[in-house]
Amino acid sequence: MDDGRPAPSALRKVADFLGLRRSIVGLLSMGVLVGMGEHMAEQFLPLYLLALGGGFLSVGVLNGMDNLLGALYSFPGGYLSDRLGTKRALLLFNLIAMAGFLIVILAPNWPAVLAASALFLSWTAISLPATMSLVSKALPKNKRTMGVSMHSLIRRVPMALGPMIGGAFIAAWGIEDGIRLAFVCALGLAVVAAVAQQVLIADDRQTAGSPGKWQINPLKCWPLMGPSLRRLLVADILIRFCEQIPYAFVVVWAVGTADSPGPVTSLQFGTLRAVEMATAILVYIPVAWMADRMGKKPFVLLTFVFFTLFPLVLLFTRSYGLLLAAFVLRGLKEFGEPARKAMIVDLAPDDRKASVFGLYYLIRDVIVSVAAFGGAFLWQVAPEVNLLTASGFGVLGTLWFAWKGRDVGTQAAQ
Repeated sequence: MDDGRPAPSALRKVADFLGLRRSIVGLLSMGVLVGMGEHMAEQFLPLYLLALGGGFLSVGVLNGMDNLLGALYSFPGGYLSDRLGTKRALLLFNLIAMAGFLIVILAPNWPAVLAASALFLSWTAISLPATMSLVSKALPKNKRTMGVSMHSLIRRVPMALGPMIGGAFIAAWGIEDGIRLAFVCALGLAVVAAVAQQVLIADDRQTAGSPGKWQINPLKCWPLMGPSLRRLLVADILIRFCEQIPYAFVVVWAVGTADSPGPVTSLQFGTLRAVEMATAILVYIPVAWMADRMGKKPFVLLTFVFFTLFPLVLLFTRSYGLLLAAFVLRGLKEFGEPARKAMIVDLAPDDRKASVFGLYYLIRDVIVSVAAFGGAFLWQVAPEVNLLTASGFGVLGTLWFAWKGRDVGTQAAQ
């Protein structure tokens, strides 16, 4: 029956299917702009540290700092989001990242780069609780996996294009000047992102907590994490050991050093990252649609399998063609990541989602930072030891989640 209302346009139907509300569009715009600047330079930071004389241990320190500070920033990021409101919190986080970019531009020495990385490498970690809280506020529950997937998908666009542009900068101006110029671009894009997010994202200050409502002590949030969320946390920690032990050294394995060149150039490594991100982008939307209807556990479990396989496959890839196949597999490890994040959001209390999400990442990444630091020592023993150890942790995490993991449903949420 015709009720007199105009039929929604095809574009509106697509927007509704993808969960593209105004605030979500602002969030996605921020992800593209900040992410493009971030990934033009961040992927090549290990090479930059080596070029500045930092040595392999500085690379391990960089990766360890990324994990440790990302963990330490996660809960304050969630607290500030619940306390200040998402819009103001995201502006603060952008300003912190911009300060880090500026230090790298002005001080080209490896201790300064390590100090600056404390400000910008963990931008994703400090802003992620606010991001997930915004998704839960802007979208209904049956669209949250799609909302998280769109955020993850859009973030992969700069992850794909950024390293290619950064690799081109290095090819044109060398490692030191090329990476510094990439940081100049990153600073400019972050400024544009700060303006865009303030224009598009709805002001939610009226929903922010009163000073007495939100606890700054993360231990007081621990009881809010139920058994299902804690079991997921254990599996996630083991899987992140698998990821982070070799993470900073993947570019070294592929590109090599001045004394021992690898099978690909920095520009070719950029194309490998592009292939990885393109693979992830292709699976996000169909997986989100299925996960919102079929349950999230099977997709999270398959993701853990891909995490486990990547370091094992990388061990046997020493040519550009084989590395392409390995990076397709690395892209598939994003298969169920939006479903995993949506599980955390669904299992967190409605009025404390950002804080509990931040606590989850605080616990996970503090523990996983040990793997990031230890990866450098394992690499010095032998790259093969590093990769095989990583895969072993992946097997443990996958088996634990297959045995103890629970899907998200009414009973699990309760």
